[in-house]
Amino acid sequence: MEWFVAPGYELSRLVFQRALAVLYLVAFLSAVLQFRALIGERGMLPVPRFVERVAFRDAPSVFQLRYSDRFFAAWSWTGCAVSVALMAGLDGYLPLWGAMLLWLVPWALYLSIVNVGQTWYAFGWESLLLEVGFLAVFLGNDEVAPPVVVLFLMRWVLFRVEFGAGLIKMRGDACWRKLTCLYYHHETQPMPGPLSWFFHHLPAPLHRVEVAANHFTQLVLPVLLFAPQPIATAAAALMILTQLWLVLSGNFSWLNWTTVVLALSVVRLPADTPRSTGAPLWYEVVVLTVAAGLLALGYRPARNLLSRRQVMNRSFDPLHLVNTYGAFGSVSRVRHEVVVEGTTDETPREDARWLEYEFKGKPGDPRHWPRQFAPYHLRLDWLMWFAALSPGYAGSWFPGLVERLLENDRDTLRLLRRSPFPADTPPRYVRARLFRYRYTTWRELRETGACWHRTYVRDFLPPTRLEGAAERRTPR
Repeated sequence: MEWFVAPGYELSRLVFQRALAVLYLVAFLSAVLQFRALIGERGMLPVPRFVERVAFRDAPSVFQLRYSDRFFAAWSWTGCAVSVALMAGLDGYLPLWGAMLLWLVPWALYLSIVNVGQTWYAFGWESLLLEVGFLAVFLGNDEVAPPVVVLFLMRWVLFRVEFGAGLIKMRGDACWRKLTCLYYHHETQPMPGPLSWFFHHLPAPLHRVEVAANHFTQLVLPVLLFAPQPIATAAAALMILTQLWLVLSGNFSWLNWTTVVLALSVVRLPADTPRSTGAPLWYEVVVLTVAAGLLALGYRPARNLLSRRQVMNRSFDPLHLVNTYGAFGSVSRVRHEVVVEGTTDETPREDARWLEYEFKGKPGDPRHWPRQFAPYHLRLDWLMWFAALSPGYAGSWFPGLVERLLENDRDTLRLLRRSPFPADTPPRYVRARLFRYRYTTWRELRETGACWHRTYVRDFLPPTRLEGAAERRTPR
């Protein structure tokens, strides 16, 4: 069927596939380098304990059948290897069915990880990578031109990502409607980047222009994705520019980059030259059947977009095939940070020698300038931001973090930028305190060299030691 394929999008498909393979690689590296302390056998939220209480049908994963840290590491490194193979273009040397199976492998591998990742993997970009990765299975290789229906479904995902984010803002915090949210956002966002301080200090009128431009990008441009070319390409290009602006202003894991990759599938690159347009019948049947199923499943996220009770970053099926997205329906006006400290003193008095743990991404030392980590995802640092918003976000894992710090657990310390205690001298007590952080002014930056100013608010966790469960406290 001639209408089944879209000649002229071969180069767009190639760029999309190679870029998606890079994101897969980052995701698998993030898993393999952090899992032992987070969800490993001795982790804060161990997988074996999770699968004991959650049925396979609710969280399908190979780790429901068998788990060990060695097996998880091998599983994740396999994902890295397949991602590298896809980056190198191995799918182009395989028959069409072989290329589809190869693209199915990283999706299945990562699905097993996400479904046992618990709160460490409860982010919208995890589901987004899986939803986009599943569609990539059916894009084909050099044997066929990209199927029209798959390109449409990718635009539908991009539409939901952007339009959903726009609606959640307009329905949420009034500062989005007043165009004032960026007076605060660059300072209070989860993980600032090296340029966030400068973004925060832009003139207020420019912040209002930023918000207005964001509304245009998220509420107007998504509709134009379904317009004829070159209008759709122009809309996607503007989305890409907006996402790159967000990349410069903060660290949002691979959310922005996945959105960019999706938008690239819309762009019809000038160098595109059709090489093959025909498609075998079996391929057409498979693609159309899958597309029909996805469109049927897409009813729930579509209804969510229209609902006044719109929710964001939720999956509607255990395979993460269709999901809802969105971010920052409300914006914090004040930034709080949990500062974790330890001491080797016998008595945990206020005048004891308390030494501070430094995290890789989240603010700590006021003089330490934030770094760019995205698209890599620092899971502990992100959860620490949520913990500062409310102790309820930390109840399941924060006591485990403290316990492992008291043990000088090697895998946990690898998640940090710096531990103040030698490997053979763990702290006797650990405590956590809540501070208010704000960006310094230009004058304060020149005088002190510090990008942050912090003020003590209250205790988050009183001094805690290992001896006896009765002495362990929970955050308050």
